[in-house]
Amino acid sequence: MNNEEIIQKNYLEWTQFPFDKETIQEVQKLKNDNNSKFQDSFYKDLSFGTGGMRGIVGYGPNRVNKYTFGKNTQGISNYINKISDDKEAVVIAYDCRNQSKELANQVAEIFSSNNIKVYLFSSIRPTPELSYALIKLKCICGIVLTASHNPPEYNGYKVYWKDGGQIVPPIDKNLIKEIESIKFEEINFVKNDSNIQLIDTEIDSSFIKDSIKNGKIGESKREDYKVVFTPIHGTSYKLLPAVLIGAGFKDFHIVDKQAIPDGNFSTVKSPNPEEPEALEIAIKKAEILNADIVIGTDPDADRVGLAVKNHQGDYIILNGNQMMILLTEYILSKKENLDQSFFIGSTVVSTNMIKHIANYYNVDFKVGLTGFKWIGKMINDYKNQKFISGGEESYGYMVGDFVRDKDAITSALVACELGSECKTNNSSIIDYLINCYIKYGFYKERLISIKKEGAKGLEEISDIMNSLRTSGIKMIDGIKLKFIKDFESSSKRDPVNGNSSKLDFPKSNVLIFEAEDGTTVAARPSGTEPKIKFYISVNSKLESKSDYLKIDTLLENKIERIIKEFEF
Repeated sequence: MNNEEIIQKNYLEWTQFPFDKETIQEVQKLKNDNNSKFQDSFYKDLSFGTGGMRGIVGYGPNRVNKYTFGKNTQGISNYINKISDDKEAVVIAYDCRNQSKELANQVAEIFSSNNIKVYLFSSIRPTPELSYALIKLKCICGIVLTASHNPPEYNGYKVYWKDGGQIVPPIDKNLIKEIESIKFEEINFVKNDSNIQLIDTEIDSSFIKDSIKNGKIGESKREDYKVVFTPIHGTSYKLLPAVLIGAGFKDFHIVDKQAIPDGNFSTVKSPNPEEPEALEIAIKKAEILNADIVIGTDPDADRVGLAVKNHQGDYIILNGNQMMILLTEYILSKKENLDQSFFIGSTVVSTNMIKHIANYYNVDFKVGLTGFKWIGKMINDYKNQKFISGGEESYGYMVGDFVRDKDAITSALVACELGSECKTNNSSIIDYLINCYIKYGFYKERLISIKKEGAKGLEEISDIMNSLRTSGIKMIDGIKLKFIKDFESSSKRDPVNGNSSKLDFPKSNVLIFEAEDGTTVAARPSGTEPKIKFYISVNSKLESKSDYLKIDTLLENKIERIIKEFEF
């Protein structure tokens, strides 16, 4: 069928049983009022992928609503009941987004109707706390209703399994198969109150205690370290202050304008700490207070952004790779008796500098595909080794294994521990970062995201990836390519002599070009947004602090040349 036929078929389905009267009326109105919006809502099904589902809230099969989320929940319920003879339990959390609470309650009702016990948080909670609660309550599955850092019109359905991590093979494929077999009329919306138990502050206090236990690792005058914090209208507004103040950071200041949970994120264009605009208000407050550090978390508090002063006294935002370098170096420097029985984790598009840090401290280094679930999976896959920490370039970091997903709250505590210790020693976080560059090599990265929306956008992203695969690129910025990694074909190829070997990773639409000087350019379609992402990494030796600005400029110029070369 062509697009028009698919749209018409889906429209007819959504204007009759089992869809309720309100849905049918809104679908009919949508068709009459907005042709482009209607077409985008009905030209395909919003798919449940290997991490769950994320999309725009609305009516139709390509939108987030009680029916698309209902299919997910019914399919997961069927799978749980199929593999277990005992009555299992799930735990559900949700963030501040519009309709998150209503959708969470509907998800809970469907699980309850399928004779599955539900622990439902009574109000909004951070994603890392959902992972923590899943382990603590010994549940088989956890669901968090969130679209992370996406714009306000989005919501999502993120699935975790009994180890506390996001679903990975083979569970993800099994759930997808089960969900895809569900028809809308098979969703059981009839609530069973006896199977639903609300949970409130009991998990909070335990999480706060364990966060402090894992993140309070320094030796400093914490009461002298001034912190400005913004939850960007999200879920960390209670827990992160409790953790930092509980650890001893008493000079703590929250951005009042952004402290109130708000699904419209009314003070920012995007609630994403990766975007400088999201931290503007917090940085202005920090300038007034002469704060030492600025902390911002995304709506579900799994990503954290940090701003610190440079040598000129201006606040600069650290990128995700820099944050990962700082936290990893600091955490490992506090450990004793390290050897290969310990490991840290990262991803294929994150900075290669992390590998040098691991080598210096003689710990094992493991790398997974993009997405934090692969770092969480490492803990299960290597039970004979002790996981220390892990991070990815997209502002995600995890300290210890008491949660199994990126955790902005504990990561923020470690950042404050580092900053406070630097201040106590008459130094700074920027000095600490430069020392890392001198010690391991100066790695500089840049992320370029290009938005491509709708059906046409999907085609354009596919064309770009195909074009890169057939481009015949043999050099980057005048340096010969060492190899090309294609994770979709599981191949690592030398473009000069044609030799190839197999990549031992699950298949994924990721392409990495690496030159002989260590320069890399990676490309991948985003798994959560209508974007294609390009990751550029360059490096150089840094002999001394006095050379920092000169080498930084050289690397910045190299990145600009690569951007022109690849025509991003």
